[in-house]
Amino acid sequence: MRHERNAAVARDLAAAGIETEMRFLDAETHTAKAAAEHLGVALGAIANSLVFSADGEPVLIMTSGAHRVDTEFVADRIGRGKLRRADPAMVRAATGQVIGGVAPCGHPAPVETYVDIALAEFPVIWAAGGTADSLFPLRYDQLLALTDGREIPVEPD
Repeated sequence: MRHERNAAVARDLAAAGIETEMRFLDAETHTAKAAAEHLGVALGAIANSLVFSADGEPVLIMTSGAHRVDTEFVADRIGRGKLRRADPAMVRAATGQVIGGVAPCGHPAPVETYVDIALAEFPVIWAAGGTADSLFPLRYDQLLALTDGREIPVEPD
């Protein structure tokens, strides 16, 4: 592993029984669009890890790269007053990772997680591996199990 953050992700994947291989890219991919282009996959197959502040507590939303999180809609769905994008300090404290490389796992403690149901449309999805230059493939059911995530839509129909 290139970085301790990658190793923490790999440990959580192994503990969950998920056999996958982390791919290290020759460039950082800070956006879902950049990751999709680099991998040659559909934008929607990127599991974008977004950390929000929900009433002051971190919440991780794993959303399809093709979606924008409607914060009012999601806050209502999860029973929270407001959702705001977390600042870099909250992201780092909650995940041990930095914006652009947040993985669904490898965090110092579990983070309340919600998973965009649109990701189920793809047989293989890609998530960040703890750094902006790493990604790994997995299935939707594996993402749910790995994160103990609850399925939700992130946009109204």
